[in-house]
Amino acid sequence: MNNKLIVSAIQMVSSASLENNLQVAAELISQAAAQGAQLVALPEYFCMLGKKETDKLDIAETPGSGPIQDFLAHCAFNHKIWLSSGSIPIISPTPGKVFNTQLIFNPAGQQVARYDKIHLFSFARGTESYDESRGIMAGETVQRVDTPVINLGLSICYDLRFPELYRALGDVDLILAPSAFTYTTGQAHWELLLRARAIENQCYVLAPAQGGLHENGRRTWGHSMLIDPWGEILDVLPEHAGVVTGTIDPVRLSEVRQSLPALRHRTL
Repeated sequence: MNNKLIVSAIQMVSSASLENNLQVAAELISQAAAQGAQLVALPEYFCMLGKKETDKLDIAETPGSGPIQDFLAHCAFNHKIWLSSGSIPIISPTPGKVFNTQLIFNPAGQQVARYDKIHLFSFARGTESYDESRGIMAGETVQRVDTPVINLGLSICYDLRFPELYRALGDVDLILAPSAFTYTTGQAHWELLLRARAIENQCYVLAPAQGGLHENGRRTWGHSMLIDPWGEILDVLPEHAGVVTGTIDPVRLSEVRQSLPALRHRTL
């Protein structure tokens, strides 16, 4: 990475309506582009948080084809930006399950990378219960994207709890962590995990999130943020739909890595 790069994280409170979610996303992407963003990242399942687990099956797309992917390609091309889908449902070979997939599009509107979420969230406390494995098929491969403007490491939500995934990415400039953390787990661990990933990998972290009360009764934590390689929060949005914007500075990246060369000190 040689030049400064303006990046934005989109925060949403996605509904069960694909059409409405695409409209909101389009407005927020346009807002981010107007702020000068060259790379924009959407949150996990920006396109739908359904009223039931099986709703995502109704909008799941085949790789390279479908209205959600067409929308993303158009937005990237129209605004001449690098765009992360956050995550969308992609058809899997297992009936009744989808991949939870992050796609990266270049400013020409071309898909250049795909990452299928590896770690599937499960949580139960009182009346609150989640188990992603019921409707999602886990991916198997970590994914980094070396673009002409920045080197990206891809992850999704629950991946944040597994630091070995980020070590496997190698040295990257920016980690993307689109998420839909629950209010309970987000309040306890979201910021801690994000800052830890930035500090231990000495890179920027951009975390677009779902943030608010959804139609299905789920409340997500929000707090989309951009964190620098020293673990400092550069911008954050607590709740509701909006945009978090900041600058990835290669000089700052280099200063942190030179003053504390932890990446070079690794022995395992």
